[in-house]
Amino acid sequence: MMAKLIVYNSVSLDGFFTDAKGDMSWAHKRDPEWQAFVSENAAGGGRLLFGRVTYDLMASFWPTPLAAQSNPIVVERMNGLQKYVFSRTLEKAAWSNTTLLKGELTAEVRKLKLQPGPNIVIMGSGSIVAQLADAGLVDEYQIVLNPLVVGNGRTLFEGVKNKLPLHLAKLRPFGNGNVVLFYEPAA
Repeated sequence: MMAKLIVYNSVSLDGFFTDAKGDMSWAHKRDPEWQAFVSENAAGGGRLLFGRVTYDLMASFWPTPLAAQSNPIVVERMNGLQKYVFSRTLEKAAWSNTTLLKGELTAEVRKLKLQPGPNIVIMGSGSIVAQLADAGLVDEYQIVLNPLVVGNGRTLFEGVKNKLPLHLAKLRPFGNGNVVLFYEPAA
């Protein structure tokens, strides 16, 4: 069975996944209900796929003592899971269990999906999301809609050339105002 490629990202109510300065800290909530969901989601395992910018952000946070204090379950999963980073400029990937991929993005992802193992999850990495969405390689989008307007920034699908009809498979609202929308490509 082929692994699914899943996009998991937060967006503001006005459709941005980063603000104009590239910040997405506004998407991080600390309430118990949300933290339980994040821990439960992280415990589901999988393989992680990043672009260089997101990889650099993640690799500079998750192996730190500060991260360990914030959510030990998520820290354990983030550091322990198999990770892939696409980059033409990165020379090496030092974060534990990370493989550096320099080949053509869609060909490499097709190969990853055919390998035995758990699903592959993309977090952040907007340019990679757009390219893989355009290529029809994304099997599920888990979009966290945040009750916040940031005014300007980058959209998750910036650069997509083709329309992507999607089907809402399920949704889950939270007390903090977040709603997780689970979309699949429409048949």
